[in-house]
Amino acid sequence: MILNKAVDLHVHSDKSDGSFTPSQLVDMAAAKGLSAFALTDHDTTAGLKEAIAAGDKKGIEVIPGIEFSTEYHGRDIHIVGLFIDEDAPVFQAQIHRFVDARVERNRTMCARLSEAGIDISYEKLTEAFPDSVITRGHYSRYLLEHGYVKSMPEAFDRYLGDHTRYFVPREKISPAQAVKLILDVKGIPVLAHPTLYHMGKDGLEQLVTELKESGLIGIEAIYSTHTAAQERQIRELAKRFDFLISGGSDFHGKNKPNLELGTGYGKLYVPLDVLTALKEKRKELFHV
Repeated sequence: MILNKAVDLHVHSDKSDGSFTPSQLVDMAAAKGLSAFALTDHDTTAGLKEAIAAGDKKGIEVIPGIEFSTEYHGRDIHIVGLFIDEDAPVFQAQIHRFVDARVERNRTMCARLSEAGIDISYEKLTEAFPDSVITRGHYSRYLLEHGYVKSMPEAFDRYLGDHTRYFVPREKISPAQAVKLILDVKGIPVLAHPTLYHMGKDGLEQLVTELKESGLIGIEAIYSTHTAAQERQIRELAKRFDFLISGGSDFHGKNKPNLELGTGYGKLYVPLDVLTALKEKRKELFHV
C-alpha cells in the first residue's frame, strides 16, 4: 500500500528490540510512500545518525526520537520523545545510566535462567544481538531460536514475565522525569499507547493530569491496536487537556508479526498534518 502524505511516529530498529536496521527502515518507508517516520528505540539513540543519513539519501524525513520506559505506581509507562537533541550532554548522561542499569539487570536474569538449565549468558546474548539494547524481546527470540520455547508468548509466560522467578526489574525514571528530560533537549514528549496500560478511565485521567503539569505535549491517539472507540476516547482526552495528537505503528519488524510499518495491522493511517502540528508546537516552544 502506498501511503503518500502519511507518517509513522513510533518505530523501532534493531538497536533496541526491532529486527531491521535503521537503514532498512528507511528503505521500507520509501517503498511504502511514507513522507516521514520517527525512530523511537527503547532508551537508546544509537540508530539515529544512521537512519537520518539514509533518509537524506532517500528523501525520507527521519525524526530523531526515543521511547523511555518509566515506572508509575508499579506500572510500566512509555514516554516517546520526538525531535530530541540526541547529542546534548545531559541527555547522553541519562542514556548511559539506563545502559548501565540494563546491563546489571541482564547479567542477573541470565544467571537465573542459566541456573534453570538454559544455556545462556550475558555474553552469549550480546553476541547473538550485537549493538542492541537488550530487552526481554531479545530473550524471547533467543529462547525460541534455541528450542526452549515454541513461541515468543510462551517465553514470556514461562521465563520473562513480571510474575516469573527469573524476571529482574531494572531502575526506571518516572514519566514526569522523562517528560522533563525530553523538554530539556527541545523535544516533544508524547504519552505512548495509553490504552495499553489498562488503567481505567480514572487512572488514565490521573496520569495525564500529572503529566500535563510536568509539560506533556502530546498523546498517541492513532495506534495500531486502537479500535475506533479507543481512538475517539483518546482524541477526546487530548482535546480536554489541550494535548496534540501523535500516532504510529509501534513497528518492531519480525518481533511483532503481521504489524506493518505505516499501516499497523492494515488500517493505521497517520496523516502528515499530525507531524506538521507537532513541528509548529516545537517552534512555538523553543523558537527553533
